[in-house]
Amino acid sequence: MAKIAVFQPSRGRAAIASQCALAAFLAIAGILAHPAPSFAETLLDALAATYQYSPTLDAERARQRARDEDIARAKSGYRPDINASANVGREGSWTKGKPAFGNDHSVTSPRGYAIDAVQPLFTGFQVTNAVNAAEATDRAGRETLRSTEQQVLLDAVTAYGDVVRDQAIVKLNENNLKFLDAELKATQDRFNVGEVTKTDVAQAQARRALAQSDLDLARANLKSSRAIFEQVVGHPPARLVEPNPNIRLVPRSVDEAIAIGIKENPQVVQALYSEQAARFTVDQIRGQLLPQAQLEGNWTESYDPSDQIDRGSSASVVGRVNVPIYPQGGEVYAEIRQAKHTHISLLQQIEEARSLTQSQVVQAWSQLQGYKAQSESDRASITANTTALEGVKEEERVGQRTLLDVLNAQQELLQSQVNLETTKRNILVASYTLISAIGRLSVSEVGAATQVYHPEVHYQDVRNKWFGIDITHDDGRREHIDLKNAPMK
Repeated sequence: MAKIAVFQPSRGRAAIASQCALAAFLAIAGILAHPAPSFAETLLDALAATYQYSPTLDAERARQRARDEDIARAKSGYRPDINASANVGREGSWTKGKPAFGNDHSVTSPRGYAIDAVQPLFTGFQVTNAVNAAEATDRAGRETLRSTEQQVLLDAVTAYGDVVRDQAIVKLNENNLKFLDAELKATQDRFNVGEVTKTDVAQAQARRALAQSDLDLARANLKSSRAIFEQVVGHPPARLVEPNPNIRLVPRSVDEAIAIGIKENPQVVQALYSEQAARFTVDQIRGQLLPQAQLEGNWTESYDPSDQIDRGSSASVVGRVNVPIYPQGGEVYAEIRQAKHTHISLLQQIEEARSLTQSQVVQAWSQLQGYKAQSESDRASITANTTALEGVKEEERVGQRTLLDVLNAQQELLQSQVNLETTKRNILVASYTLISAIGRLSVSEVGAATQVYHPEVHYQDVRNKWFGIDITHDDGRREHIDLKNAPMK
């Protein structure tokens, strides 16, 4: 019978403390003996981790923030150019005159400052078109960022699927090795009593050696997949949950997928914005042929400029108009023609992007449907091979089949099981590849994160910024916004 320790008041505080320490030790030992279940990582968890970790994605975000500054640079053409200068010196002069006039010398300390300001009034719409071109280029850059995000997430899906597949294949090969170990032992026992020949033992040994080789290769493949997973996601895989294809985002038909893709694929949208930027660039260069007007102001203050003057001041305001007649020896005309040809090429790139997107969507759709059909075949094959293996084993017991027939049936069952695991991985990757091809693979669409990075935040911060060289916020704000309140892209 188990004894129960009871606290006795007469034993004092030391005894009570000793009992408490013992109870705490037993509690900790119980926790260590029965640890809490470790965290199981789902595909959405891996995508969220990738989204937060990816150096590739962070680098593209920085490049997009750099593109945002092109808008502020273009808008500087609306603003005045103000400069100040100052001077200080020491001057001396000595004059030797004729006897009737004598000699003369003077020493002065001239110093002063000047402020110049130039305010553009009319630039032939060059600034307006430069701003519009920068805005369009910035939006094209956002599509590049979105394309990078899609590729990073698709890499994470692929890495996740590869690890789950290879783990399953390792398990299947381990079970196969156990089966062949049992068959080899049974065959050796039967050989010892003269029921089978040495050839049967050799066949069992050869098949067992092949199984060990397959297991070693499967484990090596798993290590490789785990390394790629850590590279993409940012941490080693642990207790991955078998994922399911994202059926919710997959269109119902290939025609619907194509219709979505040619409108939302980031390559198509990027091509549209790039063409728009090229169109504004043509107008911007053409503005160099138009009159230019600006207002110039100057204030100069000088001290001790000469022996006769102690201080002098001057101010001027000048309006200036420049009318180009044959600017830069005709170079501007060549630039305009060049920009027009560039614009035409970008018009063709829109059609090229649409054709490429349609091809990618059809390929992804076809692969997904093919893998789904293959999955049904693999499951039917497993069922049939399982039944065949049981039948062959029974027939081998009564002498109607040989050991080699059993080994072959087991190998066929293993192969069908490996095929199914590979097909499940292919279905997963193909479904997300299709989602990427139509332009809807993002953490917000798949529901992998509640906090998302939005380039609109930095864009709004800098597009009208006049001063400052810092690239971080003084109040510690981060460029992440709540998904529920995110503005539309």
